[in-house]
This record gives sequence, C-alpha cells and structure tokens, in this order.
Amino acid sequence: MSETPIFQLHRGDAPLLISVPHNGTRVPDAIASRLTDEARRVPDTDWHVADLYAFARELGASMLVPTHSRYVVDLNRSEDDVSLYPGQNTTGLCPVVRFDGGPVYRPGEAPSPDDVAARVETYWRPYHAALGDEIARLRAAHGRVVLWEAHSIRGTLPFLFEGPLPDLNLGTASGASCSPALEACLTAQLAAQSQFGHVANGRFKGGHITRHYGQPEAGVEAVQLEISQRCYMDEDTFAWDAARAGRLQPLLRRLIEDAIGYARSA
Repeated sequence: MSETPIFQLHRGDAPLLISVPHNGTRVPDAIASRLTDEARRVPDTDWHVADLYAFARELGASMLVPTHSRYVVDLNRSEDDVSLYPGQNTTGLCPVVRFDGGPVYRPGEAPSPDDVAARVETYWRPYHAALGDEIARLRAAHGRVVLWEAHSIRGTLPFLFEGPLPDLNLGTASGASCSPALEACLTAQLAAQSQFGHVANGRFKGGHITRHYGQPEAGVEAVQLEISQRCYMDEDTFAWDAARAGRLQPLLRRLIEDAIGYARSA
C-alpha cells in the first residue's frame, strides 16, 4: 500500500455524495520514471474540480476525492477495462494514450498485466470500497441518495470528439442511472440559464461509476456532469481562473441544491 493516502473522504449529512475520481495528480516515482515528459505533467487531470465544488460541503454533501492521477489507474473504468464508448477513441483502465493521442509511457515502459492488477488492488478497490460504503451509509440514513460524478475536460480534443464540447455535459446513461424526474429537474435548471451551453447524454453519457452505481429503483440516483475546463480555468497552463469559476459556481450550486432537494422529497 502506498504511503500517500489513496483518497480523502468528507462525510456530510445530506443525501448526496460527490465523487471526483480524476482530481488526483500524484504519480509514484516508480511509475513517473516510465512516463513521457508530457505525461509527467498529468495533462488529463480533471483540474481543480474538488475546489469548484467546495461549496457543496456547506450544503451537507459528502465528497470523495482521490490522491493519485488517472495515469496510475482510472477509477472511472471497470476493472475488466471494457470500453465505455465502443467504436470511439477513448482511454483505458491504466491509460497508455493521452487525450491528445500521444503516448503516456516511454517505449517499452507500458504497464504489464501484473502492473495493472497491482494498481487495481492498491488504488482502485479502496476507492470503490469507500464509494460503496458511503452510498450505503447515506441511503440508510435517508432512503434515497444522489451520487454526483464531478468531471471536467479540455473543451476541444479532436482525438476524442469532433468540434468544441458544450460547456456542461450531463450524463445519466441515457436515462438509466437516475429517475426521469431527477433528470428533468436538472435539465430544467440548465435550460433556465443562458450563460453556459449544455447537453444531456451527448458525447459523455456517464462513465463506469455512473453506470454501475446508478440504480434508481434501489434508491441510488447517479448523474455525471462533465464541464469544459474553459468555463473555470486556463486550459493551457492548468491555472484556476477565479473570475470564470465565480460565474459558474452559482449554477453548480443550484444544481446540487436541486439534487439534494429531490433526494429528500422523493
């Protein structure tokens, strides 16, 4: 087990858990030494997303944030590494290709099957155990819980999708991971504003966590929000932009408040 904590879990008392599986930037030295120079910058991080949602703690939300980079292991992929988007370019459980199509590893240094299995045991399983336990705790306390998958990505990535991505991309596994009423509530909130473009179940419909844990018939509602990073940061330097973030956060707060309100009333 790594000496660096695998994740940080803040336990709240509201029926909502925010999971931020790609916020981590840590890469152990033994892995970092095998990466390309570009990959050592961990450019495919969901930069600052935990900070973007920091207000949610005031609303009573729980939050689960990993320490390590998706280049160590992608927590939002299934352990059998089945593609989330068959026929489209994507990255895997232990990515060997960056979002721009370039290599993550130097020649001959990609992880072996044993490497992948070890990373699953060390990083992936503990995160998912914590995720499942917190969902169960909140569901036991409230009867219904919303799992909010918080993500961000560079807004233009030709290797992954054609043209600019909408500002806000809501994913509900095409309606399978949450109740129609919750999806309608959230899309109505998005439609009520004109500052940010939005789409539901477009290029990003929700990753493994949304699809696996979302069981609305069992009281677990799961949604993913993929945010184009131009909305709150500088995409080239990875720097937080307080002015941009300040324009986005009120809308995110309304979405989280709506999700909590739905879980309490359903």
